[in-house]
Amino acid sequence: MTAVLVVAGWVVAPPVASAAPSDRPASAAIGRLGVGGLGVGRLAVAAPASTATRSSPPVRPFPTRGRPDYQLGGAYRPPAGVTIVERDSTAHPAPGTYGICYVNGFQTQPQDTAWWRREHPRDLLRTASGKPVSDPGWPDEVLLDTGTAAHRRDVVRVLSRTVDRCARRGFDAVEFDNLDSWTRSRGRLSRADALATAALLVDVAHRDGLTAGQKNAPGLGTRGRDVGGFDFAVAEECVRYDECRAYTRVYGGRVIDVEYSDALRTTFAAACRSASRPRMTILRDRDLVTPSHAAYRYRRCLVAGS
Repeated sequence: MTAVLVVAGWVVAPPVASAAPSDRPASAAIGRLGVGGLGVGRLAVAAPASTATRSSPPVRPFPTRGRPDYQLGGAYRPPAGVTIVERDSTAHPAPGTYGICYVNGFQTQPQDTAWWRREHPRDLLRTASGKPVSDPGWPDEVLLDTGTAAHRRDVVRVLSRTVDRCARRGFDAVEFDNLDSWTRSRGRLSRADALATAALLVDVAHRDGLTAGQKNAPGLGTRGRDVGGFDFAVAEECVRYDECRAYTRVYGGRVIDVEYSDALRTTFAAACRSASRPRMTILRDRDLVTPSHAAYRYRRCLVAGS
């Protein structure tokens, strides 16, 4: 029999809830989510009675400047001068830095897929024949079904435990990866589904005193902030794909960009000279390995304003 945990008035089955590197481009609400009009601002959501009066811890604002590091492939002592560090949800924050906790919000992690199949099979997106829909680029990750209010509620209930753990360990923020999973759903999910789920996940983060980050999906424009409720953004390769202004127009200086050493169309120095790149732009190796590996790469932009 599967054990359960009561989290903020919800009964939650325990996931493995770990995270792995990605290289792709809660007081959670219950009940029906109306998101037909995506330009009408933040979703109106009702918290369960048990959490409606809960006092949330203070949120430490996301910095508008600093030196970030992106450590999803394994935690290590940050390079000298680094002030912002993102790590996997199974790790602990780097002491003395602004800590971002990575959570895969819209797909299963490879090591968790079997758990989801066993404990929450109805919350995996499936084809008409019942086969789980995998990410084409990451076939061992299965898309979570966020296509109905009931599925969104269940998914967020599970993920809320991971977000709670991020807060307990002392992280300041959480990044929800794969917001753009609907683009890989073969038409079974929509942008509205993603934003509705994002709004619930962000509410969980804010309840726990964490700022919440949008990952990729630059085409959302202001809707990521105004409908999803995100506070900052983590972009991958926005210089390479000429997408940086789509983030900075919405979040200003609250944007981290990670360029990858195996895919730059130019030199990193030239990327740093780009007028549109976010102030906090870094270069990492694709697999985000630790410094003990020969493939490890880390550089940050040194030009004015970084």
